[in-house]
Amino acid sequence: MINSDNLCMSCMEEIGSLKNCPHCGFHSDTQQIEPYLPIRTVLGNRYLVGKLLSYNGDGATYMGFDLSTRTAINIREFFPIGIADRRAKTFSVIPNEQHTNLYNECLHSFVEMWRKLMRLSGLSALIKVQDVLEGNGTCYAITENVSGITLREYLLRNNVGYISWEKARPLLMPVLSTLGTLHSSGIIHRGISPSTLIVAPDGKIRITGFSISQVRSAKSELEHQLFNGYAAFEQYGFDGRQGSWTDIYGFGAVLYRTLIGTDPIDAKERVTNDRLMVPGKFAEQLPAYVINGLVNALQILPEDRTRSVEELRAELSASPSAVVASRDIVPPVANNADSHTGTHKYSAVAQRLDFEKEENDVTSEKREAAQRRHNLTTVIVSAAAVIILVVAVVLGLELTGKIDLFSGETTTAAAQQELVEVPDFLGQDYSDVINNEYNLKYFKFEKRDSYSDKKDGTVIAQNATVGSQVPKGSTIILTVSAGKKSILFPNAGIIGQRYEDAEKYLRSLGFNVTKIYKQNIGNQIAETVAGHNCEEGAKYDQGHNVTLFVWEVEETTTLPTEAPSQEVSTPDLFDGPLSDILDGQLSDLF
Repeated sequence: MINSDNLCMSCMEEIGSLKNCPHCGFHSDTQQIEPYLPIRTVLGNRYLVGKLLSYNGDGATYMGFDLSTRTAINIREFFPIGIADRRAKTFSVIPNEQHTNLYNECLHSFVEMWRKLMRLSGLSALIKVQDVLEGNGTCYAITENVSGITLREYLLRNNVGYISWEKARPLLMPVLSTLGTLHSSGIIHRGISPSTLIVAPDGKIRITGFSISQVRSAKSELEHQLFNGYAAFEQYGFDGRQGSWTDIYGFGAVLYRTLIGTDPIDAKERVTNDRLMVPGKFAEQLPAYVINGLVNALQILPEDRTRSVEELRAELSASPSAVVASRDIVPPVANNADSHTGTHKYSAVAQRLDFEKEENDVTSEKREAAQRRHNLTTVIVSAAAVIILVVAVVLGLELTGKIDLFSGETTTAAAQQELVEVPDFLGQDYSDVINNEYNLKYFKFEKRDSYSDKKDGTVIAQNATVGSQVPKGSTIILTVSAGKKSILFPNAGIIGQRYEDAEKYLRSLGFNVTKIYKQNIGNQIAETVAGHNCEEGAKYDQGHNVTLFVWEVEETTTLPTEAPSQEVSTPDLFDGPLSDILDGQLSDLF
């Protein structure tokens, strides 16, 4: 039976009387930051409050422990800072006088959203909601504690920063299906991003990061939280109603990041200067129907975008009828002069996909058989069209290396006569590079994230040689530091291992290892690990030095054989007057 008094309030592992948690490093005397719930507060006589994990415009999330089931949980408290305060002794949340109506309206939305989510807890890609409590003038949602890493961290741990469509499909399609069920239940997430999707230990994704709609819009009296590159155009306060298509944009942006390896350009920037591209090597590898799905999902204006999960799922499943339907609702192709209005060109890839529509109103068996033959012909023709398209794309990309995701235009050699000199981007902040007017005038950029010792966001490599001459409009690939990679020190198994095995294992994880011998006082196996200087389960930067204390070979002590006795002449202390003898001894002493 777990004793809650012995739990670490950060990870809910049992640590006994220890002050520093050996699993996560949390100190038991750490106080909660104000004005959030104090550590070890008990809610509803059941839920123990632990360390504050995060907070945003509508509340705070705490680590928690269910005293009934004896399991770790998460606690989400409605506590909108800025329009409400907390009573110190009762922990009740009370709205500011001028915000009472707003507070009550947002609280109602919070309760309704989490109660709906609790009813949908059986969905595979959804975080499970176990309870919803109302009290203290507010509401608490109790959810499962999902151990795992964010999708962003999952992708960064991959050496290239992205994965193939074959791997992305089983990972992300359950998320899309779950979004469809959420939409049917009246829930729009509005915050789908690599930071709110958690890859659990079972390899499946859970959707987290739910907040009320007021937090997901720039035009709000609450402090808003939007994820740049993943928030849709309509969330920034421009005219445009939010709906299922808002989540379609977020999912499309996540799919883009997963397949291409870079964050999409922010929607509000794309309005005036749309530079969202699919690099040539990816356009060669990705199926045409996936590019088509990305095109439709990432349209800037809501009315031009894929409207429902069902449509996007069909497009990403290469359904011919879905492609026909998507073609039927495509807006007219705009010319370059239209870019400032927010109207964007539709991808040439999507325009070239030419599928015949199925005939309707077939009633007789003969007509049904004819229809089946017609459908088979349609599929064959469609497949041929796709093959022709891929060949055309590959040939075109050999000349350009780049396809514009929303115009389909390529840059021919004839248009690349003007040569410009490549600057030195190393050491610069990536945001400064891409926001520099000169850079934007002469170059296009691709970003690659990579762990390094440099500050997060610093350019650490570029593919074009500094000072070389390249055609105007060339794409420069910049490798950008994602900071130091975090490595988890093993929870157990190091102590007692042979030093040789422990060193090899720790170096394979990314640690450096130093060996220090420890005196073997007996009964210890020489060259095995006696201890180390790290906290088990804690995270360290890649390259962190681990000191292993190793039992030395036990020294064997050989007792000397007894030497033969020798006669030693000693003076006769009593040979002579006593006073003379004492005088001689005293003189020797002093």
